Amino acid sequence: MTTYPFRLGTTSYILPDAILPNVQFLASKVQDIELVLFEADDGPNNLPTPRVVEELAALAQVHGFTFTVHLPLDLRLGSRGQDGHASMVMARRVIECTRALKPWAYVLHLDGREVKESSDRARLDRWRVQSIRAIELAAKWAGGAKQLAVENLEHYPPEFLEPVLKQVPVSRCVDIGHLWLDGLDPLPYLRAALPRTRVIHLHGVANRDHKSLACVPAEKLKPVVDLLLRENFAGVLTLEVFGEEDFDSSIEALERAVREVRHEA
Repeated sequence: MTTYPFRLGTTSYILPDAILPNVQFLASKVQDIELVLFEADDGPNNLPTPRVVEELAALAQVHGFTFTVHLPLDLRLGSRGQDGHASMVMARRVIECTRALKPWAYVLHLDGREVKESSDRARLDRWRVQSIRAIELAAKWAGGAKQLAVENLEHYPPEFLEPVLKQVPVSRCVDIGHLWLDGLDPLPYLRAALPRTRVIHLHGVANRDHKSLACVPAEKLKPVVDLLLRENFAGVLTLEVFGEEDFDSSIEALERAVREVRHEA
């Protein structure tokens, strides 16, 4: 079995089933499971019940894995800066629901769709102030800013989050697949972010992202693996795919890349 310095993980949607059967299936295969949660107003959700949380915690203790929790909505305050925005309400609900699992990190997006291409300084400054406030509120619920891992998104300028991240001591989630999707070399971004990076999302890009790593050419995957091995990255590396076939083939691609990098070292 290939060993890594990082905690290898994947999502709670490998089987077409609920969270608990997925965690039972993955318990002996990975060291971290990303709980992908959703909730619709007055509609369906997959938030675990207290009983399911107890079962998840028991499985984690027996098998020695951790959880990361992906918050359902992009975090933002209301247009006037109020903290009752649906994304904040839902974030608090999810954090309180999963707190007993002692997650490795809560992964979140910041909603900057309306300003990401704006050149209006005042508008950008207002967005940054509100984003910092949203993070500070979520950090109180999560037990500290370090527990929050802010993820880079596709179709956003790579430097977009930097002014916010300089102001709050949050962790980072580097999504390599999003950078590949935008046609960017992930190495400069990853190298700069790594000291604060708690979680890395890795997935292939074909007609869309979140595909198997088998879709990634070796000349693109191996430099990422090489950097993580050389830097002895000890956080969570999540294979952010959805389906057993993509999971299995991603494991094979990662193992092959690790073997080749170590052989060439």
